Amino acid sequence: MKTFMLRKEDVSTKWFLIDAKGQNLGRVATKAAHILRGKHKVTFTPHVNCGDAVIIINAKEVSLTGDKLNKKIYYNHSGYPGGLRERTAKTMKEQYPVEMLERAIKGMLPKNRLGRQMFKKLYVYEGDNHMHEAQKPERIEL
Repeated sequence: MKTFMLRKEDVSTKWFLIDAKGQNLGRVATKAAHILRGKHKVTFTPHVNCGDAVIIINAKEVSLTGDKLNKKIYYNHSGYPGGLRERTAKTMKEQYPVEMLERAIKGMLPKNRLGRQMFKKLYVYEGDNHMHEAQKPERIEL
């Protein structure tokens, strides 16, 4: 019996909607990364972008457990001397909730061209409005 390998021409994409309101950041991120990668499908093939598109709404209302709001630090570096910028999770949640969720999900995807293609199928929104109603996304409960 031969192992089934999906070709990129045969990939069919569905759309999923995740409501992050009151959910833990890690739980939302792992579920989204799992769907973006395509691991929920029977036809999963590691070297093909066979994942589905994911819409995440209410990113501003995602929760963090413990004292992560004050202790977790996000780092950025401009590449110049003294260009290190540090932000706490509290600052990220208040000012950049979309980036916080995107960073968590991007860290769970492969670090190559395929991972960058998968990441393009992620759409994160601060509030509960999104512009993908025409794709008829299927709601996922966590």
